[in-house]
Amino acid sequence: MRGAFFVLRGLERDMDLIACFGEWYKKPHTPKRFRCGNSSIQVRLMQRENNRYGNTAAREKKPGMAGGSAAPDKSEGYFHNRDSPMKAKAGFDSQTWLLLIVSGLFAAANALSGTFVNVYLWKAKSDFALIGWFAFAHQVTMGLTFWLAGKWVKEHNKMHSLRLGVAVAALFYSIVLLLQQQAVEYVWLLGIVQGLSSGFFWLAFNVVYFEVTSADNRDRFNGWAGLLGSGAGMIAPWISGWLITRLPGTSGYRLIFAISLAVFVVGVVFSFFLKKRKVSGKYEWTHGYRSLTKRDGPWKRVFAALIAQGIREGVFGFLIGLMVYIATSNEMRIGNFSLVTSAVALVSFYVVGKWLKPAYRKWGMLTGVIMMIVVILPFFWRVNYTTLLLFGIGVALFIPLYTIPMTSSVFDIIGRDRESAEHRVEYVVLRELGLNFGRMFGTIVFIIVVSWTTAPAAINWLLLGVGSSPLLAWALMRNKLTHAQSGKSR
Repeated sequence: MRGAFFVLRGLERDMDLIACFGEWYKKPHTPKRFRCGNSSIQVRLMQRENNRYGNTAAREKKPGMAGGSAAPDKSEGYFHNRDSPMKAKAGFDSQTWLLLIVSGLFAAANALSGTFVNVYLWKAKSDFALIGWFAFAHQVTMGLTFWLAGKWVKEHNKMHSLRLGVAVAALFYSIVLLLQQQAVEYVWLLGIVQGLSSGFFWLAFNVVYFEVTSADNRDRFNGWAGLLGSGAGMIAPWISGWLITRLPGTSGYRLIFAISLAVFVVGVVFSFFLKKRKVSGKYEWTHGYRSLTKRDGPWKRVFAALIAQGIREGVFGFLIGLMVYIATSNEMRIGNFSLVTSAVALVSFYVVGKWLKPAYRKWGMLTGVIMMIVVILPFFWRVNYTTLLLFGIGVALFIPLYTIPMTSSVFDIIGRDRESAEHRVEYVVLRELGLNFGRMFGTIVFIIVVSWTTAPAAINWLLLGVGSSPLLAWALMRNKLTHAQSGKSR
């Protein structure tokens, strides 16, 4: 609710407030300074508005002031002017677009080589468990990096963490190029380096993402991020597949790893144009644990939902591309698969990001989850390129209905009030720990199953079980998906 209110500075006694306000109100204009009795009065006009943190305004605690509350001062970091309706309706500013560009470059470099790293390892040693341990090392390291680097990101320059993440990704591909065929003997080293890269980059990215967006435009930002990721996923793997199949031996692999290295270097250069952001407060190592133990807090259910979300991501993230190669023995078919599915996802992310409103998140997300499970069922008939492509198109079409509400709602909960937003780094770390616990659990289940049997039926049941975990995530989050409208967590 809006309405003008004021602050009178210079009063020695609060009881003089009404009398002095009467003197000020009678004046033909609205001066910023005037005298009232023996006091020199300073008047500040402000606008009251309910912001996204659920408070009307932060009360100033300064001596010599009478009257109502005051809005946060401009010096208060990213909080200033974050909730203005004009700001919410306006387009992204230059820093927001630049953050999208850097994340797009990061996605493009990973899309060029990410899937093909697993294929490269598989061609050297056809072992599902080996691929699983590579993914597990990545996930464990990423989770630890999030927790440990949280102090650096909160108390120092978070942009250094983002740049380091991109730089370590470049180091990862340098190591792969150096090891060549011997890379299969160093999957733990490669997983750790890749985990460091992901941890440093995504911790800083998610904190900055929270700071440059609000509940009003967060779905739109996620739509754009998905759009860029889909664009990269559409073009980059196709180019990689074409190069690998056209060049002899492993020359194509070495070339795409080198191109990824170059793209990461470009990403580092672009990241220097991102401005250093204000830091405030001390990093609280146990804040996440305390949030989980609060009886009436939202984070118990949110954390469990994030674990459920991570279970699927941990396995599907590396297995589907590998299954395409196993079914076709042709890297170009992986490129074609990514081209088609990412083209569908590009359109889907744009549509969902533009038109899915917070009021429709609950049932939109349920629709996406159900359809993501349904498209797994054709594998029980046959696993070939056609059923894999059908699965890929179905997921690309419906996954934005799942990921956009899930991501936006969690970050809306982080920003539900000022105290919560002040601990945004700790909450981002908590979010990522939940996701990585889920990823690790899913990957361990995968390793146990494939160490026991690699029969197609077992793999299919594993995919269905793991792929159904988003349904649990929805059940846990369903009453928290529309709180952005009210600015409160339900």
